[in-house]
Amino acid sequence: MVNDKKKCEDNMDFLENNTSQDEQTKVSDNEQAEAPNNEIDASAEEKLSEETENLAKEIENLKNQINEKSKKCDEYLDLLQRTAAEFDNYKKRTAREKDALYSDAVCDVIKSFLPVLDSVDRALEACGKDSTKESLVEGIELIGRQIQTVLKSLGIEPIKSVGEKFNPELHNAVMHVEDEEYGQNVVVEEFQKGYVYKERVIRYSMVKVAN
Repeated sequence: MVNDKKKCEDNMDFLENNTSQDEQTKVSDNEQAEAPNNEIDASAEEKLSEETENLAKEIENLKNQINEKSKKCDEYLDLLQRTAAEFDNYKKRTAREKDALYSDAVCDVIKSFLPVLDSVDRALEACGKDSTKESLVEGIELIGRQIQTVLKSLGIEPIKSVGEKFNPELHNAVMHVEDEEYGQNVVVEEFQKGYVYKERVIRYSMVKVAN
């Protein structure tokens, strides 16, 4: 009986020892399992921190680029506004100069014709007095010569017509005649004199063309 009791106690001690060893083994296994997880978490956290730092640097770099581009845009806008203002002033100045040139040209032309007007006044005055036909003709011829002189001083020349070859760039043929005395396409009569300013036709000569 005593032996059985002792055996029972020995078995109990054995079970307790085994249980204690199993628990220690489990704890050790859990600690070993948790160690790699802790290492993984630390590595992931370090990597995340590095990526966050790189992202922050990239954001800062982008901000600097945006600020620089914004300054450039402001400079270009200022340049555009100043250029637009200068161009507007240029247009106004050009318009004023154009008006001034036109006014000067008108005054110069009128001034050139004033002596002709004086001659017309004298001719009209002579008509009211006793005057011969010859004197009136001379007065009119004088006025004509003065007008031609004024036109020539302005660079305006009469177009040569009679005896010249017909030129559609200078002459306007309003009549055609067959005449053996003249060559082909020769102007034989001028109905209205034409004028040119340099190479620009002011008025075409109205002519009759032969053959």
